Amino acid sequence: MKILVINSGSSSIKYKFFDMPRNKLLTCGKIEHIGEEGSDIINHYTGLKLILGKIDSVDAVGHRVVHGAETFKKPVIVDDSVIKKIKQCCSIAPLHNPANLAGILACNKLLAGVKQVAVFDTAFHQTIPDYAYIYGLPYEFYTKFNIRKYGFHGTSHEYVAHEAAHILKKPIDKLKVITCHLGNGCSICAVDKGKSVDTSMGFTPLEGLVMGTRCGDVDPALITHIMRKKRLDMHEMDNLLNKASGLKGISGISNDMRILETKANSGDMRARLARDIFAYRIRKYIGAYITVMSGCDCLVFTGGIGENQATIRKKITKNLFNHFRKSPKILVIPTNEELMIAKQTFKLIKG
Repeated sequence: MKILVINSGSSSIKYKFFDMPRNKLLTCGKIEHIGEEGSDIINHYTGLKLILGKIDSVDAVGHRVVHGAETFKKPVIVDDSVIKKIKQCCSIAPLHNPANLAGILACNKLLAGVKQVAVFDTAFHQTIPDYAYIYGLPYEFYTKFNIRKYGFHGTSHEYVAHEAAHILKKPIDKLKVITCHLGNGCSICAVDKGKSVDTSMGFTPLEGLVMGTRCGDVDPALITHIMRKKRLDMHEMDNLLNKASGLKGISGISNDMRILETKANSGDMRARLARDIFAYRIRKYIGAYITVMSGCDCLVFTGGIGENQATIRKKITKNLFNHFRKSPKILVIPTNEELMIAKQTFKLIKG
């Protein structure tokens, strides 16, 4: 079965084309500048039409959809009811879900009759227990407005956890795994017996670790305090937290850890501080998740930083497991979210 995996962004479409179940990548690519001034690609329909001109014989399509709220706990075959429910989730993922939906609607027109599957970033984390996902707010905020921890990067965490089990030659349901997805966006997941039991990102991807440009965990009262001090409106504050903070904000140099490492090693104090804060926050979450699962058999690093920067991994793991009688295995596993989506698409359609 030839499966096209689509990741539709607001102005881009990333795609990979697989021959399943051989897990063979046939081709991949990216369409950019969709709908931007001066671009010939006016919408996702036009972009997808260009992609389909390069490939043939699409048997099924797997879509990455960022937010499935509590509605979607697993991948689903797309129909009118699913499209309606994804639209309803747009209110809590306004930057991502509309773009994901645009890709689905474009496929409806260009690949009529071809089955489509929606795979949700949040679905893997739907096994997190209520005491871990409910915030300390009035309960009606959860019941009326769906405010709770959802978590993201779920497809990546699930993929590398299963790959770790394969590498260790042990059943996933016998393992306690902590997965660290570290890139410009970062999250950690506690995977107990193959199920997510906690994760660092929350209602949005802003919660948790210090990231490239996102602040991660801060005292909530700081937000209104800074808005008063700097006379910022809601949109300016949102931009500060998401796009001007994290490694970039602390260092004043860059959100690229490779640049910061070079600067830190040359004596730049703020680059060193950004690097140290980044590593410390990760160590703290790992420690918390060891407690949550009452142990850890394996620690996995993935993502751009996690896979490629050994000195950062060493800083995170130094003396981390000194109190263990037997130290957990530390693995570096390249993530492949698109392959995971292809696998889940194939599995669902084949039943």
